[in-house]
Amino acid sequence: MSFDHLPYRRCAGFMLVNAEGLVFVGQRIDPTAHGFWQMPQGGIDKGEDTRTAALRELEEETGIGAHLVEVIAPASKPLLYDLPPELVGKVWKGKYRGQEQHWFLGRFLGEDADINLEAHDPAEFNEWRWVEPATLPEVIIPFKRAVYEAVLAEFKRFI
Repeated sequence: MSFDHLPYRRCAGFMLVNAEGLVFVGQRIDPTAHGFWQMPQGGIDKGEDTRTAALRELEEETGIGAHLVEVIAPASKPLLYDLPPELVGKVWKGKYRGQEQHWFLGRFLGEDADINLEAHDPAEFNEWRWVEPATLPEVIIPFKRAVYEAVLAEFKRFI
């Protein structure tokens, strides 16, 4: 069955780096993604701009408010990924084939103690850590790796 007719879900993501140039990743609670990590990201609400959505998702998933972040740059263009065939029709109530992601890079101005994975109910991550940027694609769920490689390439000069 072809899902080419389905649209992409609009999404915003945030690549958060600390003073040492390490990238924040959280391990998703979702059992289908167990063992994989991702940067904060999520859907864009109706009428919401991409920057506001990215900062909202960052705060919801990590407890890190905008006052603890210096936004450095937006990605130059949205990045697309398709869901694997076994997930199309199951994720997002079958409405989308994948995501159109709008990424932002920011520097974390706070301390690790400011990170609170339970800031939003329900929590989306059960663990978090800082990783070397070069290792980011290795810990990401395989169908999102190309997007993460593109995000790294785009923001590498700022990290």
